Amino acid sequence: MQVYYDGSCPLCRKEIAWYERRGIEAAMCDVSEAANVPGDLTPEAAMARFHVRDTDGRLLSGAEAFVATWRVTPGLKWLAVLCRPRPVIWVLERLYRLFLHIRPQIQKFARSLT
Repeated sequence: MQVYYDGSCPLCRKEIAWYERRGIEAAMCDVSEAANVPGDLTPEAAMARFHVRDTDGRLLSGAEAFVATWRVTPGLKWLAVLCRPRPVIWVLERLYRLFLHIRPQIQKFARSLT
């Protein structure tokens, strides 16, 4: 699996580091460098949402991408199973979209701490 994340986002970097410490079975790709953006994504789309390419080659984003990430992260596979049903994905996606609205403020705050 390939995880595409915004390496310019302090919060995103912390999250990716957390997954790596847990031993995630995925390759990490910082899409804040335009050269790292896969051909089927625009740089803007890659930076706007969390994306992964699963082991079947499907490009997933948002809640589905997080569930796929949890599925390959030791200790979180139970969470992926719990969150896999469509109604749960629907709720998680709505929550993720709410988060995306406040993400710029969170990033600004996180940058002020460094």
